[in-house]
Amino acid sequence: MRGGALAAALGHALALAAPQVTAQAGAALAWQSLEPGLETVELPGPPGDGAGTITVVRIDPTRFELRLLSASAPGQGDPRSVRAWASQAGASAAINAAMYQEDHRTSVSFMKSGDHVNQRRLSKDKAVLAFEPIVSGVPPVRIVDRECESLDDAAARYRTLVQSIRMVSCDGRNVWAPSERRFSAAAIGLDRAGRILFIHARTPWPVHDLVRALLGAPLGLAQAMYVEGGPEAQLFARGGGKEVERLGTFQSPAENARAWPVPNVVAAIRKR
Repeated sequence: MRGGALAAALGHALALAAPQVTAQAGAALAWQSLEPGLETVELPGPPGDGAGTITVVRIDPTRFELRLLSASAPGQGDPRSVRAWASQAGASAAINAAMYQEDHRTSVSFMKSGDHVNQRRLSKDKAVLAFEPIVSGVPPVRIVDRECESLDDAAARYRTLVQSIRMVSCDGRNVWAPSERRFSAAAIGLDRAGRILFIHARTPWPVHDLVRALLGAPLGLAQAMYVEGGPEAQLFARGGGKEVERLGTFQSPAENARAWPVPNVVAAIRKR
């Protein structure tokens, strides 16, 4: 979501109709396997707050590696939809990496991968996604909570760092302040087994309520960070002849049916 950006969106809404709820909080989740190590489920949204579900794609980091795809990196070309980024990279799943600035290239907060630095500024935001380890003996993916630990340690151990807004803290608390503002939302989380969660809610809910619903579901959610909101928020996954694509919207779920071009994406690519 860019600051103050407004645009009209046209398309075919039928392809984006809300899916059926396949699980209830407190019950075993009905995960659907797309391919080994990649599965998806639909969760109920916040109780009593409009129709719609939360899509979660769960990724096994022993089978997949995360990669940052950025239009600002050499040879990457222009921003494109999350689906198009995934297709170009041969990825099985992808989601927004972070909110971006008006130049349609630069992340709002710190973002680097190897020698390529998209945004040098370390903002006040508390969450940093760290992946592509460059030393042995560390988790393949981490969310560094800057309120609980130093970012310097992760910076010395991981090739890629992406900063954004903390949703669930290192001790499992909902740290998003209650508000009446509503957004479609894309988020990245980790469960207590260290698996990666790509999360998307098309229905514009207050983010505090969305986090509460995620923590109330039997996901084993350990940490999470917000990566995009509004019509730019997207999720794509594919495998086993099936595809999952979710797009964000404006204040009404019926207002957007177009996959907006975005500059930075986190993709999950099967390990060889």
